[in-house]
Amino acid sequence: MQHRVLLITGASSGIGAATARAASREGYQLVLAARSADKLTTLSQELGPENTLACELDVTDMAQQKAMVEQCLETFGRLDAVFANAGRGGTPGGFSNADHNTWREMILTNIYGVGLTIQACLPALKRSKGHILLTGSAAGRTTIPGSMYSATKWAVTGIGYNLREELRGSGMRVTLIEPGMVDTPFFDEPPEYALKDRDIANAVIYALAQPAHVDVNEILIRPTPTE
Repeated sequence: MQHRVLLITGASSGIGAATARAASREGYQLVLAARSADKLTTLSQELGPENTLACELDVTDMAQQKAMVEQCLETFGRLDAVFANAGRGGTPGGFSNADHNTWREMILTNIYGVGLTIQACLPALKRSKGHILLTGSAAGRTTIPGSMYSATKWAVTGIGYNLREELRGSGMRVTLIEPGMVDTPFFDEPPEYALKDRDIANAVIYALAQPAHVDVNEILIRPTPTE
């Protein structure tokens, strides 16, 4: 994997940071994007500034997305894979009582932001016959009463399926990574039974590591049932 370039959104913590560490061990050069500049700088220092580019990014801003890709190409000369991982959670209350302002930010980040990342990166990825990976969710494959978050992840599932058809015949690959409960800063309190962020990172690396003729369409990952 030497000299291949992977861009990760939501890279400052949780699944994004764990994936950055795993990809660094595999020899990837990394573009690390997130809203938290301080955390990105710390992670970049940990992984080696010579092989990382830290980009403060609001995924809902197309100008910032395009600038990030331009910086990537200026720094590394290419882009081989994108992990559109940035996302936000909701608030309790269901459709009756949840904070509708939280809905707006979550929908913009989880759906619109993913679309912008894809569109901004596609020209470079088409040149490299690259790989697009999306953080969906087990919540995007099942019914969760009153969950707007689940609805956004259903949308990401649709984005993955529809993007794959758009790119059919291009040599590019699209993978949906669909975690169940994961113990990350996404939750205020650690779940009792949950996967670790590195478990999801391992799935991303598995999909990336397959030969060009193998397209891993989806990886659904849940904690092993304990009862």
